[in-house]
Order: sequence, then C-alpha cells, then structure tokens
Amino acid sequence: MPLPWPRWPAKPPGATGRRRALLVLAVALAIYLLRPLMPLLWLPGWVVGGLLLWAVVELLCWAWWPRRWR
Repeated sequence: MPLPWPRWPAKPPGATGRRRALLVLAVALAIYLLRPLMPLLWLPGWVVGGLLLWAVVELLCWAWWPRRWR
C-alpha cells in the first residue's frame, strides 16, 4: 500500500555542501589561530595562506553555485 504523502529526504538540500564548506573554514581558521604553537610554527606561510584561500573558494562556490536538489 503506497504512502499518502511523499517521502522526505534524509538530508535537506545543500546540507553536504554546507557541511563541507564549514569544515574547510573551521580547519583553516584553526590553523590560522593556532599558528603561534610550536608544531604549526614550522609550517610555511604559503601553506597557511593556501588553506585560507581554499576555504574562501569553497565558500564562494557553495554560495554562487549551490547543488540543486533533484
């Protein structure tokens, strides 16, 4: 017997992209804020800058071209 209402998806539309963008931003900010600690002090500046740039690109891609729910 079919259900009288449509099944709702397990995740809302765009949830995976939103989660990925927040994860990338959290990792980049954590490395930036923990930079004065000794192990992270050995990272070159271009690595930290690359992580921050990657986070910004992920956020812009998520905002400008969101994945559409099908």
